[in-house]
Amino acid sequence: MTRRRSFLAGAMALGANGLQAGTAPARGFRGAAWERQKALESQLRGTPDPLRIEAYMKRMAAEPHHAGSAAGNGVAHYALGLFKKFGFPAHIETFDVFLPYPKERLVELSGPVSCKLRLSEPNFAEDPDSRDKNQLPTYNAYSAAGDVTGELVYVNYGVPDDYKVLRERGIDVRGKVVLARYGMSWRGVKPKAAAEHGAIACLIYSDPKEDGFTRGAVYPDGPFRCEQGVQRGSVMDMSIYVGDPLTPGWASVKGAKRLAMSEAKTLTQIPVLPISYGDAKPLLAALGGADVPEAWKGGLPVAYRFGPGPGKVRVKVSFDNANRPVHDVIATIRGSEYPDQWVIYGNHHDAWVNGAHDPVSGAAALLEAARTVGAAVKAGWRPKRTLVFALWDAEEFGLVGSTEWVEKHLDELREKAVVYFNSDMNGKGRLSGGASPSLSVFLEEVARDVDVRRQADWKMGALGSGSDYVGFMHHAGIASANLGISGEDNGGIYHSIFDSMAWYKRFSDGTFGSGKALAGYMAVAMARMSEAPVPPFEFTRLVSAIREYWKEVSKLAADANVPLPAMDAALSKMGELAAAFEKAYPVCKCSTAAARAVYQTERALQLPAGLPGRPWYKHALTAPGQYTGYGAKTLPGVREALELGKYDEAVGQARELAAVLDRFNVALGQAVKLLREG
Repeated sequence: MTRRRSFLAGAMALGANGLQAGTAPARGFRGAAWERQKALESQLRGTPDPLRIEAYMKRMAAEPHHAGSAAGNGVAHYALGLFKKFGFPAHIETFDVFLPYPKERLVELSGPVSCKLRLSEPNFAEDPDSRDKNQLPTYNAYSAAGDVTGELVYVNYGVPDDYKVLRERGIDVRGKVVLARYGMSWRGVKPKAAAEHGAIACLIYSDPKEDGFTRGAVYPDGPFRCEQGVQRGSVMDMSIYVGDPLTPGWASVKGAKRLAMSEAKTLTQIPVLPISYGDAKPLLAALGGADVPEAWKGGLPVAYRFGPGPGKVRVKVSFDNANRPVHDVIATIRGSEYPDQWVIYGNHHDAWVNGAHDPVSGAAALLEAARTVGAAVKAGWRPKRTLVFALWDAEEFGLVGSTEWVEKHLDELREKAVVYFNSDMNGKGRLSGGASPSLSVFLEEVARDVDVRRQADWKMGALGSGSDYVGFMHHAGIASANLGISGEDNGGIYHSIFDSMAWYKRFSDGTFGSGKALAGYMAVAMARMSEAPVPPFEFTRLVSAIREYWKEVSKLAADANVPLPAMDAALSKMGELAAAFEKAYPVCKCSTAAARAVYQTERALQLPAGLPGRPWYKHALTAPGQYTGYGAKTLPGVREALELGKYDEAVGQARELAAVLDRFNVALGQAVKLLREG
């Protein structure tokens, strides 16, 4: 699901063994322990095989395998068999979740010309998978059903700022069908904003300016989206909660309590459909009214106008509203010394169609990382901490499989989970991603020591939404990272039938070298987090991040003349404790209690009551923005209240933040005390 920004700097020069000459010991290791760790990591780096990654991908991407399908079940059991072959005790956990498939899809234009939109993608001889059977049609999961007709209005990207422009022009979308282009937000924001402004339906298209012929040659001649290519996807309101819309906060198992659809806050209120830019062209041509601003114009050879009308559009969609089984694959190697401390790595296995890029490229790298770890175990290594590899189902519908698993195991995860590593798509480019600030130094050191292309000055961004780390980070309070290789694919097949092995081998990681690199990186990360006597967290980066976030929200408050409570004392204390932790960390002798205290610090960053209006989200430092979706809002309780003009709420959320920082300081102080005691 995730689309990541890439980093642009060149690769590091590495020594023949994968380590730079004179490389300092990794955090958590010294002396003989570091020599043993280096030997282990040398084995791990040398094991991943791109030919095996290609073989996994060919099998998993051979057929459409959307969540709830028989082919999806087949992919899960294929992965289960591989994990067992690699030496892992493994099992499948099945959840019974709300996964509606479409029954009817119709878009008709009437006036000044009449036409019925195609709403389908073409078959190409160059891509045999484009003709595969059992493809899900082009639709948006969790759209409302309906049959509505109204004048058309073009709303640019369909985000709140665009509606301000419309309002300034005197254009009212109440009772209208809106046409929005992909970009600038999570797709679910577009129907959400449209419904809030009174629209009766929302159509979302991929404009060639961002995703088509203005970028370069289109598929099958080039990598970019073709005229009738369509981006499927969920329009669940993921800013409120993720997972099964009918079981928020509890696992969707057989017999579980379920909300009525009318009670589910994440279900879109109006009909929504994705369309191609080929289908969008006659709609845009049917619009009158004033020309849009230059920034609103796309790449189609039509006059981009606001409307409303004169063209009228009928949108009709209906769904089966069925519950379907989804299958998470869990493989575990029990820790030899700290079995109740878990290091977890996950990727999803479900796709909208064949999904070679999204998610099979990432799932195959995870499988090869698991094989790499399994080979080391067969050779005699015994991980100190428990290692968990997971392949999640129904991520594309709204992070469903991972979220239901987190909700089912929430108490145990809060007690035992040290860290959660996530990947999703993988391709040509450089390693990039986001992470909890306390993991930044650890992740940078792994990148330093592993042969993977990355930015020289590597900084991890804040985590918002868009992939399976959300339940772990934002709900359970587990330090998390989301990683992958990207930035040079130049692709335009996202969530289409052309996300196939044919496209991937021609236009992405055709040698599967990036898959090998990610598998090696993640195997080393898992091993290093397992073997360090105390988890290699680091807190000075966390303090710096919070200071920067607070500086930003303080400016927002000052601009609005809103007096916020001071954070200086809490941040100063946090800085002192982070420095004390650094002094204590290298000399600690280690104890189970000390290790636990370190990773439990992330739990202290949770808001007991959650964020206003969305209590499922509990992390005080970051959350997906209510009108960005994928993009993170830092210090979200304070920041979004200020942005929305809810100034009393902003002050209250600042007080809640101060209490969180005080609790964190107590937790970090306890970790320092235990490290000093050894």
